[in-house]
Amino acid sequence: MLRKLTSAILFGILLMTTACGSSAGQPAPEFPTGLDWLNTGGKALSMDELKGKVVLLDFWTYGCINCIHVIPDLKKLEHKYGDALAVIGVHSAKFEQEGKTDNIRKLVLRYELEHPVVNDKDFEIWNSYGVNAWPTLALVDPQGEIIGGVSGEGHYELLDRVIGDTLEKFEANIDRTPLPLTLERDSLAETPLLFPGKVLADPEAQRLFIADTNHHRILVTDLDGKVTRIIGGKSKGFADGDFAGARFFLPQGMTLGDADTLYVADTENHAIRKVDLSLGQVSTLAGNGNQRYMRDNEADPQDGLNSPWDLAFHEGLLFIAMAGQHQIWLLNPETGALTAFAGSRREALLDGKRLSAGLNQPSGLAVSGDMMFIADSEASAIRRAGLGEGGRVSTIVGQGLFKFGDVDGEGKDVRLQHPLGVVVWKSGDAPLQLLVADTYNSKIKLIDPLRRSSRTIAGGNGVFDEPGGLSLAGGKLYIADTNHHQIKVLDLEKGLVTHLALKFPEASAATGRSGASLE
Repeated sequence: MLRKLTSAILFGILLMTTACGSSAGQPAPEFPTGLDWLNTGGKALSMDELKGKVVLLDFWTYGCINCIHVIPDLKKLEHKYGDALAVIGVHSAKFEQEGKTDNIRKLVLRYELEHPVVNDKDFEIWNSYGVNAWPTLALVDPQGEIIGGVSGEGHYELLDRVIGDTLEKFEANIDRTPLPLTLERDSLAETPLLFPGKVLADPEAQRLFIADTNHHRILVTDLDGKVTRIIGGKSKGFADGDFAGARFFLPQGMTLGDADTLYVADTENHAIRKVDLSLGQVSTLAGNGNQRYMRDNEADPQDGLNSPWDLAFHEGLLFIAMAGQHQIWLLNPETGALTAFAGSRREALLDGKRLSAGLNQPSGLAVSGDMMFIADSEASAIRRAGLGEGGRVSTIVGQGLFKFGDVDGEGKDVRLQHPLGVVVWKSGDAPLQLLVADTYNSKIKLIDPLRRSSRTIAGGNGVFDEPGGLSLAGGKLYIADTNHHQIKVLDLEKGLVTHLALKFPEASAATGRSGASLE
């Protein structure tokens, strides 16, 4: 009895202090009419028809890494409590791009959500519950009254305890009838690539590495798209071994240490993987398959990491865009030493000394000389960090977490929208330039770091759909056109964009078979 009382009181206190303004014990506000629903076949749900179940409302926005971190907890709770629990995703968009129902549908597919999701584009549900942060989780009891809520990630144990106590309390009146769902995934067409997140060009060897993210594998192709190797399988997992047996979980960024060594940010496994291309073997350098918030500036590589999203190899060291930490970390592949390199862990657009500066879900890295360039996605900014002793972080373009748009120009006038990729481009004697995947604007921007200027060079009119990664080879920019499930090629001299058609060996394309070589 004491355990139940404590969990209920604690959840109510969290509701009033950190999550939302609606008080515990009040009737849960009804969902407004006229909103778009996903995973229901378009049918709107009501709080009244959810009575008899514990309802867990997940207030989220899809570009937020903390919201993404909540998804595994939701799936565990859904699996544990079955149809006695109704999880409802309430998508209240931060970015303009995130407010479109079709874009939310793509995120439902990318993260394999199997519960109803409502597009709260005008914040009607958000306001009715008094929510003030992403993510926020609110619980409603089987009688339709608010139990409490909590904001932030990492609350699985508390949610589990309160849900369990509530179901025990209302056991005689629990409705375990399944909700009538029509999952978005049932209409997903088979494509050679599925939401590819990043691409890496290797000009010397005339090859590409493609993070076929939602197929949980890495493809190796020539520059004409002929697939020569498949590393991993179409099923997610966390396993080392040969290319056929190795498993990844939503891999993203990649970098080469040398001609035979590929490093992979295995994002949803929260791990860094090493691919030995000569031996055909995958091993784990850091991470253990579990997400962990890294509280110190040194970490044991055997412990979990926090959503590594991109990588850059420079002078024998591996730089990691640790999106979930709002930091850049540094891994020595030889010694295993893992240390924080830049970012204070505070999500803020704050310049200064590397470990005092604020970063915002860094998701793309590029290195040139003694300087690193960062796609600082949640602040819609491009940053730079000096690599030498005493290096500092400064902002090239971007004004903060809630200042975004699609505006070319110079200095403070420039607006991007959640960029995920950046690459250095130097043509002849011209000054160094940056090519940026301005992801939520679905455009490629050319940014001059000295003038702090931005100019659109490709995109618009549906050419791209949330491109996530870029890489250069021979005057051509290879683009992971994520939501189009394609790799696009931009000829930088001609300004032409083409689709790189992948050419699989017939058996491999049909079965997803992995192998050390398909040549």
